[in-house]
This record gives sequence, C-alpha cells and structure tokens, in this order.
Amino acid sequence: MPRPALAVAATLGVGVSLIPLAYLGVRVTDAGWARIAEELFTARTRALASRSVALAALVTAACTVLGVGSALLVTRTDLPARRLFGVLAALPLAVPSYVAGFAWVSAFTGVVRFEGFWAAALVLTLVSYPYVYLPVAAALRGVDPAQEEVARSLGRGSWRTFLGVTLRQVRPAVAAGALLVALYVLSDFGAVSILRVDVFTRAVFTSINLGFDRTGALVLATVLVALTALILLAEQLTRRRGARYARLGGGAGRPPAQLRLGGARWPAALVLSGVAAPALGVPAASLLRWFGEGVSRPGSVAHIAAAAGNSLWVSLTGAALTMLLALPLGLLAARVPGPVAVTLDRLAYVSHALPGLVIGLSLVFFGINVAYPLYQTVWLLALAYAALFLPLAVAAVSSAAVQAPPERRRRTYVLRTVTLPLAAPGIGAGAALVFLTCMKELPATLLLRPTGMDTLATELWTQTSVSAYAAAAPYAALLVLLAAVPTWWLSARTGVLARGGD
Repeated sequence: MPRPALAVAATLGVGVSLIPLAYLGVRVTDAGWARIAEELFTARTRALASRSVALAALVTAACTVLGVGSALLVTRTDLPARRLFGVLAALPLAVPSYVAGFAWVSAFTGVVRFEGFWAAALVLTLVSYPYVYLPVAAALRGVDPAQEEVARSLGRGSWRTFLGVTLRQVRPAVAAGALLVALYVLSDFGAVSILRVDVFTRAVFTSINLGFDRTGALVLATVLVALTALILLAEQLTRRRGARYARLGGGAGRPPAQLRLGGARWPAALVLSGVAAPALGVPAASLLRWFGEGVSRPGSVAHIAAAAGNSLWVSLTGAALTMLLALPLGLLAARVPGPVAVTLDRLAYVSHALPGLVIGLSLVFFGINVAYPLYQTVWLLALAYAALFLPLAVAAVSSAAVQAPPERRRRTYVLRTVTLPLAAPGIGAGAALVFLTCMKELPATLLLRPTGMDTLATELWTQTSVSAYAAAAPYAALLVLLAAVPTWWLSARTGVLARGGD
C-alpha cells in the first residue's frame, strides 16, 4: 500500500545525493556539444574508459572470489582459528586505499618501482574484498538451514548442497558486495593516484588541478556516470524476478551444518594467512619502518591529536546526516517494494561512483550560490559524505527493516515501537560502515573542509605528496587504528566471532 509521507521523505534524501549530478549536467550542457565531442571522442578517453572498466572488472572478480571463499571458510567449515581469521578477513576495510598505496610504494622504495595497472589491481583488491566478505558472511550465518537439510535428505553431499542450494540463497549478498566493489574502484582516487594509473578519477583530478580544465574534467566525469548506470542496469537484470531468498518466519534458529575440510584444514588456513599477510602485514611493516626512520616527523603531538579529533567530528556528523537521509528510503524499500522504491534506490547509487573531487566542486558551487550559510562549514562536508555514501546506509536500513514484522495497523506507532527497535542493530552496523568510509574519504574532504581544519586523511595526503613518509606514518597509523574499531564491530555483527566450530 502506498505511503506518501515515506515516499516524499525518501525522495528528499535521494535529491540531496543528486545535487552533484545536477551540477554536472548544468556545467556540461553549458559547454556545448562541440566541446563535449572534442573531449569524449578521443583515443585518450577510449583508453581511460577501457582501463577503468578493466580495473573495476578485475578487482570485482578477485574480491568476489576472496570474499565468498573467506566467508565460506570462517562461517561454514571447521577451519582452525576460525574466529581469528574472521576478524583478519574484515580488518583490511580499515586501511584506506591511499594508505595501502603509500605503504606498498614506500616498502619498495629503492628496490623497484611499484606502480601501474597490476599494482593498483593488487592494492585495491586487498582493501576492497571485505565489501563482499562481510555481507556474505552475515548471509551464510543467517540462512535458513531447512533447504540444505532437504537437499541432503535427497542424497546430495555437503559440498553439492552448498554449491547448488546455499550459494543461491546468499546470491543477493554476493551481488550487493560486488556492486559496491565495482563502484568503489571506479570512484577511487587515492590508490590510482599514488600508483600512477591513468583512469578517469586521476584524469579528472589532473585536468582540474594541473591543466586548469574544469570543463574537460566534468565531461570526463559524465562517462563515469554512464558506466555507473550500465553497472546498475546489469546488476538489476541479474536479479531473479519473484525469487524469495529470505526465510518466512523466525525459523527454528538451528545452526547450519558445518563442512568438514579434512586434510585441507591447514592448507585453507595457510591460504587465508597468505591473503592477510599482504593486506595487513605490508601496511603495518611499512608504517613501523618509517616510524623507525624518524626523519621529517610532524611538529607536535597536539597537531596529530587535533587532526584525529577533527576526523572523528566530521565523520560522526557525516554518518549521522547520511543515516537520517537513508532511513526513509531504506524503510520504503523494505516495506513498499515496487517501481518507486527501486528507482529511488538505483538513483542513490549514481553519485557513489563519482570522484570525490567532482562531489566537492558541485557542493562548493551549491554552497556559494544556493546555501551560503553552509559554505565553509562541517555541514557542507557532511552533505558530500551523504551524497557519496547514501547507498551503504540505505542497504543497511532496508536489510534490517525487512526482518521486522510488517505493520498492519497504526503504522506510525508500530514503526516507532516495533520496527525501529528490531532494526536498530542493523541500522547501527550501517552507521558504523558509513562512519568508517567517511573517515577514510579524501578528495571531497580536501576541497570542502573548513579553512584551518586538518584531518588525519588530509594531513596524510599532504605528507605523502612530498614523499615525507616518516611524517605521514603517525597520521596513517592513527587513521587505521581508529577505523579498526568500527571494522571489528562490523565483523562481530556477521556472527563470525560466535563460539562453536573452533
């Protein structure tokens, strides 16, 4: 049944996320078709497009394999030290791509030039695969075991049942994680910039900062919008219409059957260790190395503490605003699924793939010309975070709300007293994920932070841009440590830390 108030509130939330797209459309249209064609129909643009798509496809495929494989091993097998590996598989999410890039480059300084397409693919895979691992692990822990039991009673073995039944049930989680990875890679600036890979985000930044060609940069950004639309369309087409993946009712609450690895237990543990070592070990070793060097250290502990405080403040503000805007859209998607909810949900993803620099430019224009009281305030930066990370929050709200019983009567009262309390843990997990991504965001923060406000991310970028790695190390270490707290909580939310099976 339609809910006009919820639909209006959801539309307003999506409207905020589309401010950058409106700015992009106006500026590109003003340039005229001749200028657009001059920028688009070139060998350079074709090369940027093919390289960007290839990088996104390669990283997404690798993250899907690593994420699904890791989730399977830590939730459904008798893997040794299962809970330890459950946390280790999630922790790379706490490492920003530019921190990982700087760590890998600095680790090879004086030995070999670590840069290029394959270097970027490796680094982005290692920091992005938790986007697949976390939702798939949660889905595997919560899936109804009844269908698996039926399959085994019909003579299927454990592995055939997993491949033929369980994977079908968690396919939406796999698709959602892969979609986030693809859009994250398309929009990433930090790693590709440090590793010198010419993709759209680096070309946009170069055109604005070095070539002083803002129009050309925005025309290139429209290609990212088109690529995002194609990815969203492909993801939508892969969904099976009318398929039901969730259980009806609470179920018996039985734990799913555990797969026995036999002689493969320790080799499987070795494989996961081989993933965690480069994902976490290289950044840690690199930071320790530069701490030991002791040259070009920052001036005072007070400055580092101030940057950390600023990071916490802007991230909390951004997460709060993002969750506030996401709540009606998530509830609409869960309670009133249909064309309106699907359209709004897809629109929310469009800005997620735009470079943070384009988001920042659009909101500078918006602040100066439309909402001047917000200009040079934390709230304008919070709007940028909302435009970038709204899909993360919406997915958390909708997946949590869909598990609560439907409101048959007195909807507002039931929503307040039943639905929201039941969905609160899932909404909290979404807030933690948004807070984490806000803390790691770099380009929009560089452009929109109030004058005189430095964060851990901006200070880290300032130091690494001049190869002052020892000066950057304290900011990088503190950023990773702060980001590790919500990451650990997210891994706990999946259920992989539950006892049993070790």
